Amino acid sequence: MTVTAARTPTVRWLGVVAVTLGIFAIVTTEILPIGLLTPIGSDFALTPGRTGWLMTMPGLVAAVAAPVVTVVTARLDRRLMLCALMVLLAAAGFLAAAAPVYSLELFARSLVGLTIGGFWSIGAGLAGRLVPEQWTVRATAVIFSAVPLGSVLGVPVGTFVGELAGWRTSFVALGVLSLIVLAALYITVPPLPPLQVTRPAVLRDALRGSRNALIVTCLIVTAHFATYTYVTPLLRDVVRPELIGVFLLIYGAAGLVGNLVAGTAAARNLTLTFAGCAGLIATATLLMPVVGRSTAGALLLLVVWGLGYGGIPVCSMSMFAKAAPQSREAATVLFTSSFQAVLSIGALLGGLVVDAWSVSAAMVCGGVGAALTVGVLLWSRTQEVPGT
Repeated sequence: MTVTAARTPTVRWLGVVAVTLGIFAIVTTEILPIGLLTPIGSDFALTPGRTGWLMTMPGLVAAVAAPVVTVVTARLDRRLMLCALMVLLAAAGFLAAAAPVYSLELFARSLVGLTIGGFWSIGAGLAGRLVPEQWTVRATAVIFSAVPLGSVLGVPVGTFVGELAGWRTSFVALGVLSLIVLAALYITVPPLPPLQVTRPAVLRDALRGSRNALIVTCLIVTAHFATYTYVTPLLRDVVRPELIGVFLLIYGAAGLVGNLVAGTAAARNLTLTFAGCAGLIATATLLMPVVGRSTAGALLLLVVWGLGYGGIPVCSMSMFAKAAPQSREAATVLFTSSFQAVLSIGALLGGLVVDAWSVSAAMVCGGVGAALTVGVLLWSRTQEVPGT
């Protein structure tokens, strides 16, 4: 009898929901500083570029934590690991809310990065152990829906709360949410002893076949976070501060639509779908310094941007999974590590451009990077078997 066999279908799906909520809390915690960049920077008397380190720090830590945590804890019960990581996320939220100096704020963000690397690498591939085999694909889709939902609900709500009650209140709320998720995971997820040990050799083998996935992921994620990290300062010159949360909500809603559309389209042609998403990001970021100077123009471009970025995670993960079909957990580790590494690099590079020149200059640079991604993908398509 398998672990899930003795549990009712409802409890099994509640376990999927608990894992989804965990990733939702992690995604929201990771990217919330984008919506609160200006008030946080003002509180610590920092430039936008320096404040952007709040996005860089968790990405750098997560890039290292993904393979290290997966390998070091390979023989531990996966439910125990998920619960421990949620305790860490709760601590990070409360510490971020209380930090009196910026260095302590960065330390709290490093704890977020540790949680990201471990939880994503373990939790993203658990669907097959929580529900019957025939429901695995749907359960996986539910878990990955937490990524756009973090943009749709988490960041706009957190930004709205931060504007009304102070940015520290938003992080307190995330700490409380993490404790709620901890309880949900403990109650609904069954004990999950490791079935397959991911050794360094397995990761090396998966890495050898993932060159194309690494290249395009590095390009587009760098382009996106070099620009989107600093979209709030740009929006503050266009709309009233209290409307920024609404604009980010609309962006997130577009991202959810993009996720659903790309998930379907990628099954038919992954490369063209990926290129289309990157093309939308290139269009939005290149036009933002000009068209985005009006309220209507900024809103329209945020919708285009959201549609494009909403499909990026599913396309990237699909490319890694396709490159390592026999090592699903290893593919997830590579996806998480590369995505987080270039997320942090993108935020850092964007901050350097913003501080040296302007937010508009960062938008143009990011747009060029996204356009380059399109070119690489279309070129790689000429090397593929038709229909792949």
